[in-house]
Formats: sequence, C-alpha cells, structure tokens
Amino acid sequence: MSARTNEISKGIDWLLVGLYMALCAIGVLSIFGATYKEGEDILQSFTSFQTDYSKQLFFWILAMFVAIAILVTDSKFFTATANLWYAFGILLLLLVFPFHTEIKGTRSIIRFGGFQLQPADLCKVFVALALAKYLSRVETDFSKTRSQLIATAIALAPAIMSILQQETGLALVYFSFFLVMFREGLPAGILIIGFSFAVLVVATLLLNPNTLALILTGIALVAVYILRKQIKRKKQILITIVGIWMVCVGIQRFLVPYVFESVLQPYQVKRIYDTIGKDYIPSGGTVILDEAPVRKKDDGGDYNVKQSKIAIGSGGFAGKGLLKGTQTRYDFVPEQRTDFIFCTIGEGFGFVGSFILMGIYFVLLMRIITIAERQRSVFSRAYAYGVASVLFFHIAINICMTIGLAPVIGIPLPFISYGGTSLLTFTAALFILIRLDADRQMVLR
Repeated sequence: MSARTNEISKGIDWLLVGLYMALCAIGVLSIFGATYKEGEDILQSFTSFQTDYSKQLFFWILAMFVAIAILVTDSKFFTATANLWYAFGILLLLLVFPFHTEIKGTRSIIRFGGFQLQPADLCKVFVALALAKYLSRVETDFSKTRSQLIATAIALAPAIMSILQQETGLALVYFSFFLVMFREGLPAGILIIGFSFAVLVVATLLLNPNTLALILTGIALVAVYILRKQIKRKKQILITIVGIWMVCVGIQRFLVPYVFESVLQPYQVKRIYDTIGKDYIPSGGTVILDEAPVRKKDDGGDYNVKQSKIAIGSGGFAGKGLLKGTQTRYDFVPEQRTDFIFCTIGEGFGFVGSFILMGIYFVLLMRIITIAERQRSVFSRAYAYGVASVLFFHIAINICMTIGLAPVIGIPLPFISYGGTSLLTFTAALFILIRLDADRQMVLR
C-alpha cells in the first residue's frame, strides 16, 4: 500500500494541490457566510446537504474523488483520448438544443433529475486537451494560415454553440485560448487586430456613427499620406488601406448594430452600456431597464454592481467578520453565492481578505506558467497555458464585474463560486495538469 501511495504521489506538485485546497475551503466558507440562516444548527446544516454550503462541500468531496482518479491515470491516456473528449463535448452541446432547461435566462443547461449539467462549462477542459493535441502534432506547422484557422475552429466552435444557447458569458471564455496559440507561435499581429476590433466596438458604442466614420476616414487618409512614397512603388498598399477602411466602416455601421440588436439579450446590452457610462436606447426609443434574472430592484441595470460595490466598500480594511456583513447577510446583493461571491469576501474580510485571495490566485497562475515552461512536451505546455488562460479570464472578469470595471456576463469565480459543474470542471482541469507535470520528462503527443 505504501509503495502504491509513493508511486501515485511521485512528481506531484504539492504547491498546486495546497492552493487548490485553500481556494475550495475559502469557497465553502464564503458560501456559508452568504447563505447561513440565523438559528440553524451549523453542524447539522453542513451534513444535511440541503443548504448551499453543504451542497458545495459535497461537490468538493466529489471533486476530490475525480482528482484522485485523474492522478492514478496514465498521462498518455489524456493525449490518446483528447480528440474523443472534444467530440463528446460537442455532442453534449448539441444535445442541449433539444433537451435544454431554461434557467435564469440561459438555455445551456441539461437537467437530470436533481442534477444540472452545463456542457458549455465542461467543454473548456475538452477544448484545452484538443487544442494541445493539435498543436503538439508533428505534422502541425503553426506558421501556416491553415493550421491557425483549424486551431481557431477548435477553440471557437463551442463558443458559437454557447452563444446560440444564450450563454454569452461562457462563450467569451473560449477566446482566452488565443493566448495559448500566441505562446505556440500565433503572430502578434493577429492579437493586435483582435485588440483593434475591441477598440472599434467600444468606439462604435461611444461615438455618433457619422462622427466615427469621419474619424476612420481621416485615419485612412493620414495613412495614405504617410505611405505615399511606398504607394507609388506598390499600389497594393493603397488597396490594403482602402480594404481595411471598408471593413472598419462595415463593422461600425452594420456588424455591431446587428449583434447588439439581434444576438445579445437586452439586459446584456444594457450592462455593456452601463459599463461605458451610457444609457441603452434601442430603436424603440425607450431606455430599457435591466431584466436579467439576478435583478432584484427596478432602479436600473447597474443595481447589482452598485450593491456589490457597497458591500465591498463597507468591509473596509479588515472586514466586518464572518456572518456580520449587512449587505450580503440580508440579501441586498443578487447572486452573492455565485457570480458576486467576491463581494461576500470583501465585506466579511475587507481589503486584507480580498488581497489574500487575489494573492493566492496570483501564486496559482504564476505556478501554472512555471510548470508550463518546464515541460518537454508541447502537449503538456499548451495544455498548461490553456488552463492558465481560462483561469485568468474567469478571475479577472469576475472580480472586475463585481467592482464595476467590466459588464456583468455571469461567469463564476474559480473554486469559490457555488456550483457543482464549475467546481468539477476546474478541478479536472487543474489535476490533469498536475498529472501531466508529474510525467514532465516524457514527450507526449
């Protein structure tokens, strides 16, 4: 038994395991602080599996069994089955369309009795595996456009399906896989184009359409003037400038209005406008209030964020203490056990507690990157960067949306927010990495 235990634990990065255990413990404690009802027997409520915090504890125990199962699995299993897992994930996403249950405005959940499964969440692990598998193939030349397009399709196919299931928040997470592609050789110019596109979208929302069109025209004319000598020698430069100008005008005139009016939900558009400080006035001419499922008051789409910032600010430097926060204890903050769990920590444990939590996340991300760079296998390195990218996106967006720096798109805080699918997904993702790192001297493909 001892020899078997030593074999399992050989090469395990115990720092990652310790950080995982700490975050899960903080999550259960935070959910307890947000949902505990006065007068309940604490021990009984934790063992009844009827309260949210007792259910989260059960999910954590279940996740640990999943983690142990992963640790005793041969690393080659993950490379051999990566594409099969991806195909399974796509199948689950397809099954959502005929068998979904609409919950809180999303149609991305399948219900099995009392258990709910969100394939869009689970598929993040499958995409990380499949993308790593593709990038590690000997025949993959990632300097070729064809290979880059295939990798993009692997990453974004689940995102497109998630959007069709009205799960825009999780769909955006899949764009984090472009960081993996960048590490493996995707030209920086493509990331610059992506950033420029984001700037153009924001400018479209902030500026009058005619004004922005004139600005884009002015930029194109300035570019033509600066490059006039090169244009005389090579007319293709002028064609490129005109083409870029036409694409940009087309985006701001047609693409952005279509997406905001026909693809996104009104409350999602309202939240984006709230973030940039503008009222959302659709074609009907009436300012729309936030009709998202988490809304509690009829005073505008930023009610959730206002209450969250009040809760975090009221925590001060050291916090009010566990079970002593007024905003979270009396349910002023919507979804305080899931999307807005960070405000529970901010109110209960103040700046100190929030700083410690972000410090743990920082160490976790830096450790994953360190592990990624010591891998001999492209598969293991690409997978590690996939895990780091997804975690970073979730952490950054979730915390920013609770303090009003990002639109509320409804994604959980890793290992902290309430939810079985989320906890199991992040646990599986992290422990597959730990398993691969334990065999880092192997070259996996």
